[in-house]
Amino acid sequence: MLQGDERKASVTGRTDLRVYGLGAIAVVLFVGALQLAATIKGFPGPVPSLWNDLVGTPKSMAVPWGGLALALVGVNARTRIWALSLAVAIDIVGAVLRLDAGRPFAVGNGAVIVLAGLAMVTAWRRDVSGIRSICLGGLLILATKAGDAWLQITTIARPYVLDEYAQLADHALGNPSWMVASGLEMLGPGAYAVLHWVYIQLPVAAIAIAIYQLRGVASGRQWPSHHLVRTFLLIGLVGPIFYILFPVVGPMFAFGPAGEGFQVANLWPTVVPFDTSPSAIAFDAETPRNCMPSLHTAWALSLFIHSRRGPWWLRWGGTAWLVCTLAATLGFGYHYGVDLVAGVVLCLTLESILRDPERGWDSGRIRLVAYGSAVMVTLLLSYRYLAVPIGTYPELFGPAILALMASVVVMFYATFFAAPGSALAIRDGRAGGEMFSPARSPSR
Repeated sequence: MLQGDERKASVTGRTDLRVYGLGAIAVVLFVGALQLAATIKGFPGPVPSLWNDLVGTPKSMAVPWGGLALALVGVNARTRIWALSLAVAIDIVGAVLRLDAGRPFAVGNGAVIVLAGLAMVTAWRRDVSGIRSICLGGLLILATKAGDAWLQITTIARPYVLDEYAQLADHALGNPSWMVASGLEMLGPGAYAVLHWVYIQLPVAAIAIAIYQLRGVASGRQWPSHHLVRTFLLIGLVGPIFYILFPVVGPMFAFGPAGEGFQVANLWPTVVPFDTSPSAIAFDAETPRNCMPSLHTAWALSLFIHSRRGPWWLRWGGTAWLVCTLAATLGFGYHYGVDLVAGVVLCLTLESILRDPERGWDSGRIRLVAYGSAVMVTLLLSYRYLAVPIGTYPELFGPAILALMASVVVMFYATFFAAPGSALAIRDGRAGGEMFSPARSPSR
């Protein structure tokens, strides 16, 4: 019986290695396609950015170290100590050399170099757990590079933006960007600094929750069947497609001085415009069309969802990050309220695809994904083609927009958290679901 189990585990391990190998090839082809597009269109692209992370000046100091931290959950303690020590040493030497040469302080090279070395070592050893976690850490870094390239592509593919339509539809929600920005101005620079830090460090919060979910896998604990990184990556893969379909730059650019001459007027955040004859606006080739939907909202909501069954400090952290992210997206003028509504629907729809894989594609999952997709399409079409009546009759359309969003929220909760018998994973993690699975059935 033991020999049979060992043979089964060996076959499973070889299958996993083949899957990861095919996945690596797909990622290389995807990054290569983005780099080819970047070269043709004349902007750097993901490969030069990765090279800077290795031997130049990293664009981000947090993401490389976050990727390494995530990668280390699948390796043993001795490897972690050596990896962290080597990465810190490389970064210290790199920082000293930069400062001595009069260049700005930066760290992150050590984390990326060590991560690349770990990938080669674990592949040589055929350590499936290590390969799995290193793939997650590497994908996190690659996703940021691919995202940067895609944002540049949006400026090329969509020279005109639809901000006047989004802003007019936003009247139904009371133009929350204008209101929150005014509130932040009264709170002063301290509140701005806190929200700005929370906004830009969203990947760090995601990594903290992911590490908690994946703790113990290096010591033989079964990997959870679903975790936050999967949702984060899927949102990052699907969400940017909508930037091409509905290009929007945000109120601080389209209606504020940050537009640098391309804005409609300098109205944000003091004067709320109301123009019942909206049109597409020609905009610059620098500002990404990355507002509709708000992916920061989608990612922050996914943090909130995945923190719900953790300890109290994780739950409070997920809640605080969601609230602060929503305040920042609006108060900084990066998004309209209608962007946030679309971000909520997108997050719950994509999370519904991934959550509780043990249950398969039952009627509840199919119904929720189909409904969420239909609501998403309805919202975007309404923002574009019904902006005038939406803005003209806010007392009618405002509650309707919020009701659509709320219906997806309620259906999501009923499907994965409140439905009797929906718990498919044992709470102690033996079934792979950890404590982030839905609640147990009352009958248990």
